[in-house]
Amino acid sequence: MTMCRVLQVARSGFYHWLHKPLSDRAIDDQRLLAQILASYQGSSGVYGAPRVFLDLREAGETCGKNRVARLMKEHKIKALRGYKAPRVIAGRPSILTPNKLQREFTVSHPDKAWVTDITYLRTWQGWLYLAVVVDLFSRRVVGWSMKPTLHRSLVVDALLMAVWRRRPKEKVLVHSDQGSQYGSDDWHRFCLAHNLDPSMSRRGNCWDNAVAESFFSSLKKERIRKRIYKTRDLAKADVFDYIEVFYNRVRRHTHLGGVSPEAFEMASV
Repeated sequence: MTMCRVLQVARSGFYHWLHKPLSDRAIDDQRLLAQILASYQGSSGVYGAPRVFLDLREAGETCGKNRVARLMKEHKIKALRGYKAPRVIAGRPSILTPNKLQREFTVSHPDKAWVTDITYLRTWQGWLYLAVVVDLFSRRVVGWSMKPTLHRSLVVDALLMAVWRRRPKEKVLVHSDQGSQYGSDDWHRFCLAHNLDPSMSRRGNCWDNAVAESFFSSLKKERIRKRIYKTRDLAKADVFDYIEVFYNRVRRHTHLGGVSPEAFEMASV
């Protein structure tokens, strides 16, 4: 009675609050927060509010995108980031192979155009180099290779995996930068033997091969995060898990309408 007078509230309202201190909305926010955390942790911390929202909608939730963003902001749940975008640098066209792609990064069907590039990972045993081949239709990584050196076999093996996996029936445009590996006789002979049509960016212009650069940016932001791996084998295992378990099968891609590369290809069959 005394407490009701101090708070200047009705006795019935006070006892209702005492037995149920949280509103229905707050209780539902707690339930929703648990699902948000499950989605966020399932992505290893790389999903922001838009992708978490898509996960929840797929699970049958009817909440709004703004509500998801609000709850994530209130609980300091945000996608892990940490790399700057590359600078725009114009460059000379290749004298070996012209730029046939011309930044046409959206294509109408699978295996019409692939892009390929190389990046490196730091380990305590030395550098580990990664080459990937990405299908522009679905943004799926269709071929990859990892080696301790930049030998030309690094890029040829990645392309071999792509050919073996996809078995394209028509000629495929394969776009790269002007790295020496992509200008080698081995590369051009392999392309000729497997009905592949080489294309090259202008020198030093990362935007000519922006999709491959974007994949490496996602890999480094979402998985590597400036880590130095203890061994090359540990690095290989982690990159394999990112590409084959997470990126191709699960990771939601904004360019694909919020679905994974695998789901996008399956829906297009």
